[in-house]
Amino acid sequence: MNHSIVRFILLKVLAIEGACMMLPVLVSLIYKEPQGIPYLIVAVCAVAVGLIGSRKMPEKTSFYSKEGLIIVGLSWVLLTIVGALPFCITREIPSYIDCIFETASGFTTTGSTILTDVEALSHTSLFWRSFTHWIGGMGVLVFLLAILPMVGGSSINIMKAESPGPSVGKLVPKIRQTAGILYKIYLGMTIIEIILLKIFGMPTFDAITLTFGTAGTGGFGVLNAGIAPYPLACQITITIFMFLFGVNFSLYYLLLIGKVRDFFKSEELRWYFLIVVGATALITWNIAPMFENIGTALHQASFHVSSIITTTGYSIGNFELWPGLSKTILVVLMFIGACAGSTGGGLKVSRIVLSFKILKNEVRKMLYPNRVKIIKMDGHVVPNDTINGIKAYVVIFFILYAISFIIVSFDNNDFTTNFTAVATTINNIGPGLSKVGPVENFSQFSIVSKLVLTMDMLIGRLEIFPMLAIFAPMAWRKNKFAN
Repeated sequence: MNHSIVRFILLKVLAIEGACMMLPVLVSLIYKEPQGIPYLIVAVCAVAVGLIGSRKMPEKTSFYSKEGLIIVGLSWVLLTIVGALPFCITREIPSYIDCIFETASGFTTTGSTILTDVEALSHTSLFWRSFTHWIGGMGVLVFLLAILPMVGGSSINIMKAESPGPSVGKLVPKIRQTAGILYKIYLGMTIIEIILLKIFGMPTFDAITLTFGTAGTGGFGVLNAGIAPYPLACQITITIFMFLFGVNFSLYYLLLIGKVRDFFKSEELRWYFLIVVGATALITWNIAPMFENIGTALHQASFHVSSIITTTGYSIGNFELWPGLSKTILVVLMFIGACAGSTGGGLKVSRIVLSFKILKNEVRKMLYPNRVKIIKMDGHVVPNDTINGIKAYVVIFFILYAISFIIVSFDNNDFTTNFTAVATTINNIGPGLSKVGPVENFSQFSIVSKLVLTMDMLIGRLEIFPMLAIFAPMAWRKNKFAN
């Protein structure tokens, strides 16, 4: 274990978080709010400690996969612990455990909240709460790789550990350039959405904060009523951008360099589109009697399907009141999630597609033992390492889900509340059903349950293995082999 590089990068992450915290300080100056002072104190301390501690580059900068996993896991824990401090110091969220839950929900782009009155928060805290979505959407370590040429070829181990999906590759030969391209696309789409929301009549502060939630597929709002009070054009714009941010960002790069045909060749994209269209059509048909016309039903269905499958979690109505079929479809979408390489959570469409292909292949092996059948995705052979990784991921995912479900059940809430509370946190969605529905919150859970659900959010965002690596003794041992 290269402890020096782990410590070095963690301090860099701390400095970046401190720098990011200066933005809510600026917001506090604009709105003349005293809550900016705690943010300033935490920001200055974080930047000072981070820069002073990382002023000297470690002698040994190369590292392996396990260091990458440890760095990513510890970085996100550090982001949560430090990012929660201003909420607690301002007393806008009195309990530090609640602060941890809210901040983890922000950085992991989950959007679940313990707040009963969002509008009681200052503009300063509302901005930081939503900005954590934007930071966590693409990943703070990907940002770090984009601006600092610090660890050479080893940095791919960080990107693999932080980026969602069964496999991660470079868009260009250098990993720093790949990270830079991803962030430029991310920033560009963010700016476009803010401008459009402003054009369609949304207040500037709301347009910025809600775009942060859309871009990071997070879902924190600034009004207790969610997105419902805003003009129809704004709601449609958010629907479209939720869908767009659920697409693999590597495909947008193909569009930018003129490879339009390769963009539409993506098998995952086609399935993502078909799932969204199919789910929207079914729900529209199912809820149509509840609304005055089919157009309103279509709008409600398309918004919530985009919101749930991309794990954004915004709402324009209480889907808890929908028929059982529609709610069942939404729960299924919670597990499917968005595309790999997007800012969305869930199992990812590519994993679902490959899981069915693996299942089909196993059935073929039983029927025709002597026939060799390879698995392909987008016309390319899927490596055995990726297939084995998917099998392991799915098994561990549901084991952790079951454990969390059992622990949370000790709070004696109803089955639907417990089941969807774990589903919505481990898949980074936000709202669930029953007592954690779109008009409810997570304040009723015990401290133990909140900590379990917080861990689920981190596990879901980092796709399990970085968080497990932190608790694995073998990961902290000295490297014996260079691999």
